[in-house]
Amino acid sequence: MATNHPGFGVMIGMLGGNADTVKAHQSAMNKIIATATVANDTLTLTFLDGSILKAVDSGQSCCEHRYMVCDDDLAAYAGSVFTGMEIRDAPNEPDDYGEHEVQFLYVNTSNGPFHVASHNEHNGYYGGFWITLNYEPA
Repeated sequence: MATNHPGFGVMIGMLGGNADTVKAHQSAMNKIIATATVANDTLTLTFLDGSILKAVDSGQSCCEHRYMVCDDDLAAYAGSVFTGMEIRDAPNEPDDYGEHEVQFLYVNTSNGPFHVASHNEHNGYYGGFWITLNYEPA
C-alpha cells in the first residue's frame, strides 16, 4: 500500500494540483490506440490520429529509485479504443534496506485493461507516487 509519508516531490505535486493531468486524460478519451509502449519509465500511447499520451511518475525528490514496468503484451491493444485510466495501490514489496512501494496504473481499453506497475524504492523518506499525464496533439 502507498506510504502515509509522501516525499517532497509528491507533496509539491499535490500542492500544485492535477488539472493538467485531467485535461490530458480527457483529450485522449475514445481515441484509437496505434501503439502502446513502456520505455524509459514512461507509458506512451500513440493514437491513430498522431496524438500521444504519456504517463510518468513525477514524484522524484532525491535519492529514491522510481521505475515503471509492464508485463502485458501491449501489441494486443493496437486498434483498441482508449476508455480511461485509474490508479490502484498495491501491497509494498519486501525490502531488506528500506521501502519498496508499488502502485498500478490500469489502462482501460475496448479490448480490456492492461496495467503498468510503478515502483518506488526508498529509505522511508521519499514515499508516494505522483502519476502525471502529458497529451501531445497531432
